[in-house]
Amino acid sequence: MDENKEKDAPALKKAGLWELFMTFLKIGSFTIGGGYAMIPLISDELQKKEWMTAEELPDIIALAQGAPGVIAVNMSVFVGYRLRGIPGAIVATLGSILTSFVVILLIAMVFSSFRENEVIIRIFKGIRPVVAALILAPMIRMAQTSNKTWWAWAITAGTLILVGCLEVSPVYIILSTIVIAASIAALRERRHRQ
Repeated sequence: MDENKEKDAPALKKAGLWELFMTFLKIGSFTIGGGYAMIPLISDELQKKEWMTAEELPDIIALAQGAPGVIAVNMSVFVGYRLRGIPGAIVATLGSILTSFVVILLIAMVFSSFRENEVIIRIFKGIRPVVAALILAPMIRMAQTSNKTWWAWAITAGTLILVGCLEVSPVYIILSTIVIAASIAALRERRHRQ
């Protein structure tokens, strides 16, 4: 872990504000569906530029998801701040939302005239499976990277069942996980002292 930090430190200084803006503009412009669909492109771009390692991705996603707001914007803020402080957070966020903002503004202006258009309806129906795959692919990669023990896979499977099948709110699962993890850490610390 320390070797990764040392390796990443020089790369973090190379990130210029313009490069940061253009990277997140590219990410925001070429991901359909936003949110989780942006994760593969964010991951690829940041690892290619050596601004993040594959091991850091689950932590960044967890932080971004745990904060209020849209995950893609939260990731932009986190990565931008990590690389260049507050100015980096601002330009990364602007880059990631600019294309979406312009497109949504244009759609809102002309949507009523195209709402019943059969071609538009078919386009959106065709895009839905692509977005689902774009969301699923990084989740599988992240599970493979993060879940190195049987109990991590058990937690993943249990969470999937609770959220997907039993419709338990993710809030309860996250809070329960925090309480259980903190309790286990406290017990281990107490045992270690004895």
